Amino acid sequence: MKRQLVLIVCCLFAAAGIAQQQLGQRPRVQSPVVHADGTVTFNFYDPTAQNVSVNGDFEEIRNQRLDMTRQDNGVWTVTTAPLRPELYSYSFSVDGQRIIDPANSYVNRDISTLSNIFIVSHDASDKGHLYAVNDVPHGTLSRVWYDSPTLGQQRRMTVYLPAAYDGKKRFPVMYLLHGHGGDETAWGDLGRASQIMDNLIAEGRCVPMIVVMPNGNPTCNAAPGWWHEGMYTPDGNAFNQRGAKASMEESFLDIVTFVDSHYKTIRKRSARAVTGLSMGGGHTFGIARLYPQLFDYYGLQSAACRMPREIVPSTPHSKLDDDYDGQMQRLFDSRPKLFWIAIGKDDFLMQMNTDLRQYLDLHHYPYEYYENDGGHIWRNWRIYLTLFAQKIFK
Repeated sequence: MKRQLVLIVCCLFAAAGIAQQQLGQRPRVQSPVVHADGTVTFNFYDPTAQNVSVNGDFEEIRNQRLDMTRQDNGVWTVTTAPLRPELYSYSFSVDGQRIIDPANSYVNRDISTLSNIFIVSHDASDKGHLYAVNDVPHGTLSRVWYDSPTLGQQRRMTVYLPAAYDGKKRFPVMYLLHGHGGDETAWGDLGRASQIMDNLIAEGRCVPMIVVMPNGNPTCNAAPGWWHEGMYTPDGNAFNQRGAKASMEESFLDIVTFVDSHYKTIRKRSARAVTGLSMGGGHTFGIARLYPQLFDYYGLQSAACRMPREIVPSTPHSKLDDDYDGQMQRLFDSRPKLFWIAIGKDDFLMQMNTDLRQYLDLHHYPYEYYENDGGHIWRNWRIYLTLFAQKIFK
């Protein structure tokens, strides 16, 4: 009797297995798989899909798109050529619909677009290693609310404190500004600012410093979903129609005042730097002209640096619109230690930066210039942050 019972149970398990195979068992999918040689395999399960591809910022791949092949088990797969060490973003296209990789939990938001990320690294000397979380002392990344009397708002910023910050020793401060459509989370998430700073400091390539990443949108208090306007869809122009009491540049002293009063900072010009990408580069340029003796180091990254003839008459009047030549002369008469311009040769703002350089050359104003490949992309801005951080406070 006992032998018959065992036989019946075995038959039931066998039947269940056959039924599961006939109905189709969802395979376990791992994606992406980064191989030692730098090739990367993407996998996606959908037995009903007709066309699946990977779209990413892979410079080694023409059109940055890879068509995937469906296997018998319903898994679509493709393997790239070897990729250089870097942080990469990608998504899938499934029958024309853009989706993120359900097997990859690492996701970044750029304005309203979600993308998956992964890192390729071969050794401790490459960019992939620099952007990764490594076994080094880690700084602290905090979201902080501050009062802006100039704008009449409570506003949010991100503050990085180096691992050596103990509330006793004082540190220099780098103010790091985002671009159009970004917010106070952009440099931390998309720019890997805390990982870059942790690794540079641990390797002795830059001095320990506080990094302040404010929200550069004067009509928005904080990143989408983190202030009283709720969970609206970000589009890069949210609430601009409201206007603002002042510009980002005009309200910037509120940020410096808060940081100096709440953190152990070195409250000297020689211990302050400001840099930003795109719109944030334009803000950096404006801050330099409005407060020529507040900072000693300026970094313009792919900067939207308006020359006087490009001021749009329909925009609210700003102090930046007055006496451009006088502002520039006062800035360079104050002898800043560094005025640095960086841009990719394919950047759509190249002409604007060329015009600025011609102006600086005409007036014999000293600056440093860095140009590399690529365009208006985070891949370049991570490089620029890495380079700028090593130039300051030395």
